[in-house]
Amino acid sequence: MATPTRTHRTGPAGSPPPVAPDHGGASRRSRLHRWDRAASPYLFVAPFFLVFAAFGLFPLLYTGWLSLHRVSLYNVDQADWVGLQNYRDLLFGPPSHFFWNALGNTITLGLLSTVPQLLLALGLAHLLNYHLPARGFFRTALLAPYATSVAAATLVFALIFSPEGGMANWLLSLVGAGPVHWEAGPWSSQFAVSVIVIWRWTGYNALIYLAAMQAIPRELYEAAAIDGASRWQQFRHVTIPELRPTILFTVVVSSIGATQLFGEPYLFGGQTGHQGGADHQYETLGILMYDTGFHHSMLGRASAIAWMMFGLLLLVGLANTLIARRLRSAQ
Repeated sequence: MATPTRTHRTGPAGSPPPVAPDHGGASRRSRLHRWDRAASPYLFVAPFFLVFAAFGLFPLLYTGWLSLHRVSLYNVDQADWVGLQNYRDLLFGPPSHFFWNALGNTITLGLLSTVPQLLLALGLAHLLNYHLPARGFFRTALLAPYATSVAAATLVFALIFSPEGGMANWLLSLVGAGPVHWEAGPWSSQFAVSVIVIWRWTGYNALIYLAAMQAIPRELYEAAAIDGASRWQQFRHVTIPELRPTILFTVVVSSIGATQLFGEPYLFGGQTGHQGGADHQYETLGILMYDTGFHHSMLGRASAIAWMMFGLLLLVGLANTLIARRLRSAQ
């Protein structure tokens, strides 16, 4: 009996035989697809982290290292280890008078500029929230001070508060008050610097408040109006409670800005701006850090001031977290 022979199946005449599927290639493509899905997000955000590491993290760590050394501006390669001596000198040593003076000036300037600024911004936002004529123009005009260069704005206000022929003294003369040497006195100079800060940032915060007000449901105002609430009562009992998170945000941001205040007092003082006035009467922590590092060439001590400013900002952030948590628990 003849054994059957195995026949091979072929395709149409002239066509090659079918090829077996390549399971290895499909597996490689699957692994590549999984790797692409897992790694692509990190590749997209990698430029940010590279820039942050180069211009944010590295300077932060480097100043921390410098703060533990005695380093001169003119010989950065020669660093002598002193440990926490720079911090002890700032808090308790001979330079402590300048540090505590700068810290006090930073706090008072922050209060003088932040509180009126946010109150004015809240009032302006409340007015612009209603249907006023030319609302678009006024909203745009609010951003003009923010878009103005800090150097240009400060120089203009330096002329306004000039003791000789300044507009501020001219207005005082109209009511019979004597001329004021705004830059010389501790409170008058801080008031003048605060006016510059208020002028620059009020409109910016007003637009933030306005955006938050427009997100408040109109039904709340309608219900309050039906209950007989006046505009002022609606503002107190509807607008303010709904704006608490936004108000807290602007308070924290303004506090951080006040801690880092540098351009306005530096330019307002002219030749003595690098030390916050002839008697350091409006010297902030930012100006003290600049003066210590670049005019006294003590980079180690200036770096210690920078890290103490960083610690102060962390305290502001911690206070923000605690207050926000308490507000959420109270709701």
